[in-house]
Amino acid sequence: MNTTLKTEARSGRGKNSARALRRAGLLPGVVYGSSSSDSTAHSVAVSVDPADISHILRSDSGVNTLIELSIDGGEASQVLIKAYQVGPLSRALLHVDFYRVAMDQVITVTVPIVLTGEAAGVKLQGGLIDFVQREVQISCLPSDIPEQITIDVTPLTIGHGVRLGDLLEGALWKPVSDTATMLVHVIAAKLDLGTATEEDEEAKAAAAAPAAAKSDKSDD
Repeated sequence: MNTTLKTEARSGRGKNSARALRRAGLLPGVVYGSSSSDSTAHSVAVSVDPADISHILRSDSGVNTLIELSIDGGEASQVLIKAYQVGPLSRALLHVDFYRVAMDQVITVTVPIVLTGEAAGVKLQGGLIDFVQREVQISCLPSDIPEQITIDVTPLTIGHGVRLGDLLEGALWKPVSDTATMLVHVIAAKLDLGTATEEDEEAKAAAAAPAAAKSDKSDD
């Protein structure tokens, strides 16, 4: 997902300045880096509409959304959200950091894993889906960041799963996480030992009968 964002430069920094901005309905932020090869060259303090940031964070791509950001109407640069802070009780946004990215340089991001379909091992064999790893780290160009990595679990039977290395064919990204990492597999359902069947009760009664007979005989 790509989106545009307009910000305004702010001169004040510190807690008092940030509180004043929030009272005015704005969100304080900082844009780090430059469009040059030195991405940590400088930083610019900005203010932004918190509703715009909330919309980005709630989108499918979240913090991996590639943003075309302009400051005071100037030339836009491509950025990603580096970090954000929310109030511990109100959960309202308090601060946001952006960092500029060079479109021709590979970056490392974390993307979510999403499952689709119903596994054969669940539908036909009574197994359970074990969703082991819900996100992985990958490296790619900014324009190739996937919103998510989707796994169709339909063909999976009990004892079978999907590892990160199984998803590399045709991918525009390279794994940073270990390719042997198990992402999802189907396991056999555990026997509920707390639920006794009719056959179990009959077996218990048969086992208890000799003991009861011996007890009656000793009383004589």
